[in-house]
Amino acid sequence: MKKLKKIFLVSSVALMHGNIAAQSANFKTKNPYYSKTETAKLKVSNAEWKKILKPELYQVAREAATETAFTGKFYEFDEKGTYYCAVCGNALFLSTSKFATTCGWPSFYEPIRKNSVIYKKDDSHNMVRTEVLCGRCDSHLGHIFDDGPAPTGKRFCMNSVCLDFVPIVKK
Repeated sequence: MKKLKKIFLVSSVALMHGNIAAQSANFKTKNPYYSKTETAKLKVSNAEWKKILKPELYQVAREAATETAFTGKFYEFDEKGTYYCAVCGNALFLSTSKFATTCGWPSFYEPIRKNSVIYKKDDSHNMVRTEVLCGRCDSHLGHIFDDGPAPTGKRFCMNSVCLDFVPIVKK
């Protein structure tokens, strides 16, 4: 049953956004854990991630840093497609859930599927927030707030460096 759900999810994403293999044909990585189709939970040490990831991605994704507001490549980006975790390739958000905001980071009102992200209490910087982590590799993506648009009222405020984008392939 688990395998059937996985096949259905991959098939659904492929149907919504064209052929995944065709979309990612130009994307190259030396990361052996990166997969746009695999959803199994990863258990990789930060020491291993540090060897694989670029320093700026490692700092934000694995050490929960934050990229500077208004500087991320996806902040004012408005193409149709799918956003993936830059660390492991997990599907995170559809462009149809992205919305314009003045917060300085790309924002979405819902993830692509329930378990594509997970949540953790974050009481750093003398505030209480909810951290958003990749559901596959536990990488820090950003935070979620209750000031987003309908239908969810949520604002997933994400770091661009933690996202890969694959546009819809037009046939």
